[in-house]
Amino acid sequence: MKYGIVAFPSKKLQDVANGYRKRYDPHYALITPHMTVKGVFEADDKEIEHVAKAIREVANKNKPFELNVSKVSTFAPITNTIFFKVTENDELLALHKDLNEDFFGNAPEYSFVPHITIAQKLSSGEHDDIIGQLKMVGVDHTEIIDRIHLLYQLEDGSWTVYETFRLDEEN
Repeated sequence: MKYGIVAFPSKKLQDVANGYRKRYDPHYALITPHMTVKGVFEADDKEIEHVAKAIREVANKNKPFELNVSKVSTFAPITNTIFFKVTENDELLALHKDLNEDFFGNAPEYSFVPHITIAQKLSSGEHDDIIGQLKMVGVDHTEIIDRIHLLYQLEDGSWTVYETFRLDEEN
């Protein structure tokens, strides 16, 4: 089964992201707006119990982090994906490192660019038409994230929460 680890922003930011995702993201119905902290990996029923225990240990030693979104950006020309750029900070980078270095699953395929996708799988024309407008409208949002979520993928391609982990639970 496929799994991933994400942080969900507040409903307020999800609503803003979904305003764009409804029109520009074919994955809109499959997953709530999120920031991935560990990409997709495979595990069976037995392995996932060990993974969940390891995530709990990582969550306990990492602190809640500030999620600050202050601009719209794009991965073009690599892919025509548009996203809310999340500002890196020490807590977020430490959490990502702990979940990706010497941790279950493969090492990340790409360098970590914390973000919340608002549009993807666009044609070059669609991308070029909307990126300027979205950058002008912009985004400015800050909140504290105090939990991460282990998700799994259902047969229909949608993602659902397997378990939620509070950050810094022991302290």
